[in-house]
Amino acid sequence: MDLRLSGRTALVTGASKGIGLAIVRALAGEGVRVVAGARTTTPELAALAAEGLVHPVNADLGTAEGAATLVERAAAELGRLDILVNNVGGVRPRVGGFLSVTDQDWLDSLTINLLAAVRVTRAALPLLLERGGNIVTINSVNSSLPDPLVIDYSASKAALANFSKSLSKEVGPRGIRVNTISPGPVETDLWLGAGGVAETVGAAGGSSPEDVAKGAVGGTATGRFTRPDEVADLVLLLAGDRAGNVTGADIVIDGGLISTL
Repeated sequence: MDLRLSGRTALVTGASKGIGLAIVRALAGEGVRVVAGARTTTPELAALAAEGLVHPVNADLGTAEGAATLVERAAAELGRLDILVNNVGGVRPRVGGFLSVTDQDWLDSLTINLLAAVRVTRAALPLLLERGGNIVTINSVNSSLPDPLVIDYSASKAALANFSKSLSKEVGPRGIRVNTISPGPVETDLWLGAGGVAETVGAAGGSSPEDVAKGAVGGTATGRFTRPDEVADLVLLLAGDRAGNVTGADIVIDGGLISTL
């Protein structure tokens, strides 16, 4: 299937590893020129850059200045912008419960999971409006599946979903589509790596990371983690003309974790 993406341009945040890296790889594979925003350039991202279509830009999206700088450099590098993928985010399990979550913890979570997308989108929107374009934001099943273990993360992702839906109504008549993708547990270092969710939760509860990971997908129909490339494939579909009348939608990819009627 021709996704009609070749020759387009994209900005991807949180692009150095995991889901973000998979999205950059998938877009470049379709002939898209990509500015890959990340705090640091990993060897994997550098290897993609060596192939010619990917342009890493280092920026800290925990700050307003970082978001503005990233979009400015993307505009200078690409000349125009057709696709924005808000992927950057982060989560820390709150194994001490709600009372252990400080004001700073809440502010950090809201900044990286909500405000980063708000700031980058605000800076990028004038560029997108010049030609019509797409905004795809990586959200989480926790936006509609609140979990006390990640209470601040869940709240910030719920806000992100609301922001994206609201924006889709404003800019849809102006040729911009806005959609979100909500993965369940994904096979990345965030979940399975050293210091990741499985290891942190396991250490707090006296379980092995393997047991925690198994439990995380125990309630799914497929019984496995989603792969980053599977999330990236959804981005490709939403970013292209094949999904030309899809906006304000949230596409869940969780192996059947969330029960629906």
